[in-house]
Amino acid sequence: MTPRFNHQRFEHHKFGRQRTGHPISRLWNLSIVQSKIAFFSSSGIPDNFQTRSQQDTPTVRPIPTIPTVRDILPDGEAILRPPMDNTPNDGAGDAPHRIPHLGHAFLFLAITGLLLLLTQLVLLGVTHPAPAIHSTISPNVSPKLLVASEAFTYLTTLTISWLLFPVLWKRSFPDGIKANPDAARRNAIKLIPIGIVLSFTVQAVSSLVTLPKNIPMDDFFRTPSDIWIITLFGVLLAPLFEEVLFRGFLLPAFAIAYDWLSLPRTPAARDLWNSTNKITLPALIFSAILTSILFTALHGQQVAYAWPVLILLFCVSLALTFIRLRLRSVLASTLVHASYNFTIFLTAFVATGGYRHLDKMTH
Repeated sequence: MTPRFNHQRFEHHKFGRQRTGHPISRLWNLSIVQSKIAFFSSSGIPDNFQTRSQQDTPTVRPIPTIPTVRDILPDGEAILRPPMDNTPNDGAGDAPHRIPHLGHAFLFLAITGLLLLLTQLVLLGVTHPAPAIHSTISPNVSPKLLVASEAFTYLTTLTISWLLFPVLWKRSFPDGIKANPDAARRNAIKLIPIGIVLSFTVQAVSSLVTLPKNIPMDDFFRTPSDIWIITLFGVLLAPLFEEVLFRGFLLPAFAIAYDWLSLPRTPAARDLWNSTNKITLPALIFSAILTSILFTALHGQQVAYAWPVLILLFCVSLALTFIRLRLRSVLASTLVHASYNFTIFLTAFVATGGYRHLDKMTH
């Protein structure tokens, strides 16, 4: 007996798919699926139900937070995570560059010292035509000439360095000292207020400190013309030169020297030193403290070495060093330094009625 197959149940679709089950059951299953899709779709939910759900949902408001250093200065430009790249290599096979090292810093200082000595000798010859071995320059030389000699020294040193050091470094002078003008320009709106706040803070604390009656800085505030010259010098040129010296040369130089002296005298350590140009965090901390001490000593004579003011200047130098490291930019710390000095002169300008009543100036 030959079995009869129900061809209707095992009939093939014209596209090759097999259909099973009774046609009525297939239609019933299809209607169930369509009803589920319609129910769970947005069109299947009544409009008044959606409106009530949206109204009942509580509104979550962001909690205000206190801005941090990462908010003020972008983390994308930060180098606080040790170890730090000192200078990038030109290629994969190039030897690591550690610049500026102590030799470069001493060369920069030698150029500055030689030019400053020559300008002082010229001033001595102009103001003292007759031989005067025991004469001193500062008490008898006009403040205008002293500022002019320093400005000439600074500009000439920077010009010589711009031409000389690229020959030694095989890279441009701004790249060697990490000038990074782009970082300074992007963050200028944040850096300038930092300098202003630092300046007002130092001035407020200094007003509570008793200073000697006569300090060397008073010699530069005798006439309106003198103070205008020192204002331009202190806002435009002095911050640039000091930042190039302390944060551009001495900061990396001392850090490199620290890492070299603390390097274990083993072949493995020597190979690591020759294969990378990383600077460790302890080296940066040591260099920041040492350069801040030197920065404070440079300005100590201007305030008669009053120790409360010296402590404030040391803290200002640490802040400038932090900004230079945070943004990898000497020009960023220069911008803060310039705004710091500008605020000091602006306070003096307002207090003296536009530099017309210099007798109102107090220490």
